[in-house]
Parts: sequence; structure tokens; C-alpha cells
Amino acid sequence: MGFLQKIYQCCILLFIVTGATAQNIDVSTSAADKLLANFKDSSAKIVIHHINITGNKRTKSYIILREIQFKSGDSLLVTTFNSELQNARQQVYNTSLFNEVKIELSTTDANEIDVTFLVKERWYIFPIPKFQLIDRNINEWLQKYQGDLERVVYGVKFTQYNLTGRRDLLRLIFLNGFTRNLSFSYTQPFVNKKLTHGFSFGGGFIENREHIYKTGYDNKPLLFNNGNYSRKNIYVTTGYTIRKNILQSHAFNITFNHLQVTDSLLDKAYNPNYFRSNNPLQNYVDLSYTYQYINTNNAVYPLKGVTAMVKVLKRGFGFSGDVSMFYVEGNYNKYWPLGKNWYGSINVSAKTTLPFDQPYINQRAMGYGEQYLRGLELYVVDGVAYGLLRSTLKKKLYTINVPLPFKTKKYSRIPFSFFAKTYADVGYNFNKKQYATNLNNKLLYSGGFGIDILTLYDINLRVEYSFNQLGKNGLFLQAQSGL
Repeated sequence: MGFLQKIYQCCILLFIVTGATAQNIDVSTSAADKLLANFKDSSAKIVIHHINITGNKRTKSYIILREIQFKSGDSLLVTTFNSELQNARQQVYNTSLFNEVKIELSTTDANEIDVTFLVKERWYIFPIPKFQLIDRNINEWLQKYQGDLERVVYGVKFTQYNLTGRRDLLRLIFLNGFTRNLSFSYTQPFVNKKLTHGFSFGGGFIENREHIYKTGYDNKPLLFNNGNYSRKNIYVTTGYTIRKNILQSHAFNITFNHLQVTDSLLDKAYNPNYFRSNNPLQNYVDLSYTYQYINTNNAVYPLKGVTAMVKVLKRGFGFSGDVSMFYVEGNYNKYWPLGKNWYGSINVSAKTTLPFDQPYINQRAMGYGEQYLRGLELYVVDGVAYGLLRSTLKKKLYTINVPLPFKTKKYSRIPFSFFAKTYADVGYNFNKKQYATNLNNKLLYSGGFGIDILTLYDINLRVEYSFNQLGKNGLFLQAQSGL
């Protein structure tokens, strides 16, 4: 149901908004080429007379100008002018505020140029309804459980990606039924005049009737369900960000967690190592620092460039509860064009946790989020240290534009770009012997081939056929978006 829910959300977006992102990966520099033909001396400099912003109805112009590495009055070498324009357009597009970013140039003097950024804003408000069955299908839900609403998750997820036009994000979640989730978050990246500092805050209340309490030896998650809400989490979080450099950011976060489970989950019959304590209620603080570097042509679906991340987290300080952990994780991703619509990428990630003897809730490693080997999506590999390398070779096949069944003011077609790919992954996950499962403490590897379909709002639908070292193979469907 998770994948179907994602497809449902994507379909909603296809019908309430239109835009072109699949064609915005490459930067056109034809306008610059024409103007630069007038400059015979390669050592000459071009003066940026003025930078204009057009098409932004909600977004403040200074928020866009903040992402451009050159300013009015700057001088740029003729030999680097094209690349400077490409980098500027790339940075403005990677704010995820616009469907399109184009550049127009006009000469004002012999060596002066006006640069105009033409942007088309995205739809920023997304109220997405959610209705997800926990049963195998709707027939079982209706016939066996008489359509019991306690066996579904229903509600709405509301997101406003540009609340005041300053790239600030507001997210509200109201879910009821099998899982109760009332949460909110607000992020304001720019609070000072120099637009280099920001803040965030949020909180929530989550109750689960069913949740993972242990990982079996076959690396399949085991679910606890006693018919009641058996897990409750109340949290409050706040953060502070520093982004003096366009490509780099620093984030400091502190989160207080109040986590409680039913007493019976800690019995020997289930998992006494869930907290590594007989106390079913844990209060602990997460204090973290994250460094991030992004320099790619597309922040969500990169084909060229580099990204990197390092995160350090300390959980628990001995004030209350028995949870204590320190970990460092990082990743490095390199993307490069190979010519003739061929592209390659290498993604490396690693994490280590101290001390190694950790309760179950601190052993998350592979199988969560994007940290997994393709072909092992159905498995969870817990651990306190891991390394993962994923390599991909892909070729852009073609882009098609599908006419919309209704007219809009800005667009009449939806673009779809298709990439064929092959891939190979390798990883290793360490855990102490008493917690080890079938896939711990050994080399893991997988591979396969597939199709990526990229469409509006950087929505990426992935169809992959994978093989793994267990001799298992199968078709896997994934969905990802920049929303």
C-alpha cells in the first residue's frame, strides 16, 4: 500500500498542477554564445550592468538574487561567462521554488550586459489526502473487518513550500485511525539581513497500533500488535542553520523525545533489548550537527556534479532514561556526463555508532530511507557500523510531452523523460554477535537494470529488476519526488 499511496499522491499532483522539470536538467547557453561572439579578446571582461528578475509573483526577488554567485557591477571573464551563467541558473533552480528558470541577455554598452532571470513559480500549496488500508486489500477490509476505520490511516498532509515568499516551509500532518499523527514543522532559512542564518522548529504526537519491535534472523521486520496503541512518541525540536556559502550549509538541531511502549513488548517473548531496560518510558535528547554540500545540476535527480554530507549526533545525556548513543555518518555522491546522453554516478555512504553495544532502537542501518542495496529492499539489516557503495550507469532515451486533457494558463503538456540504467551495489554491515542476523558481518552485493521516469516537480518513478546474493530476484517499484 505504501507504493500505491505514493502513486496516488503523484496522480493528484499531475491533475492539480503542471510544469516542466524533466527538460530543465541541461542549461541552454545559446543566448550567451551569440553575445560572446562580439568579444574577440578572450582575456576581456564583461561587466554585469544589472540583474533583473521576472515571473516571481510570490517569491521575493532578493531570495532569488541570494542564490546567484555574481552581483550587479561584477566583472566576469569572457572565457568563464558561460559557465557562470550555468551555475547561476542551476542554483536558482535547485531552490525547488520554480518549474523553469531561463536567462536572457542584453547589451547596454560595449562590455556591459544586463542579465534577466525568467522564472515560472511552482504550485506551493499541497493538501494531500491520505487513506491507506493496513489489510491486504479492500475486499478483506470490507468483508472480514466490516470497513473498520480503526484499520486504516486517514487524514491529510498539508505543505506550504513558500509561505511568505522567503522560501520558508510549513508542514502540518493530521492522521487518525490505525496510526495517529498530529505534527507540525516550520523552517525559515533566512532571518538576518545578509540572508545567511535561519531557524526551524516543530513538534508532534504519534501513536502506533503496530510497529517493528525486532528484526528476525532472516532480516524481515517483526511487528508487534496487541490490538491497542502500543507505542507513543511525543517530540519537540528546534534548529539553527548557517549558510554563508551558496553551496554549503551547517545545521544545528536539538530534539526532546518522550517515547513509551507497552510493558509486554520488553518481555523475553518479544524484545528485552528494545530499550535495553525494563523501563517502558524513555526521555532523551538528540543533539546533532549536519554539514551539507550540494553542487549539482538538479538537486533531486542529479546528472552532473557533487553532493556530500556529514552528520554527528549525540543521543541521551544520562539525565533520564537508559538511551545513550553517539554516531557519525556521511556520504559522498559524484555524478558526471559521459557524452551522447550517457551518465554515470557513484554513491558512497558510511556510519559508525559508539558504543557498539546498543539497544534495538539505536541499531538502524540498511533498509531504512535511501540506505539500502537495490535488490534487498525487502530486508532490514540492523547494525552499529556500515559502509555502502552504489554505482549506476544510465542513458537518456527520450523525452515526450503528453497533452493535458484540460487547458491551463501556463502549460498545455506534461513532460516525461525516460532513462535506461544498470547498477551494482556492495555493502557491509557490522553488529555484535548476540544481535547479528543472516546478513550481518558479511559482504553484501546486488545488481540489476531498470527504467527511471522523470516528470513534473522532479517526481521520479523507478522500475527496477534486481538480483541479490541470496539468489533472489524480482521487480521493484519506487517513487521519489522533490516535494
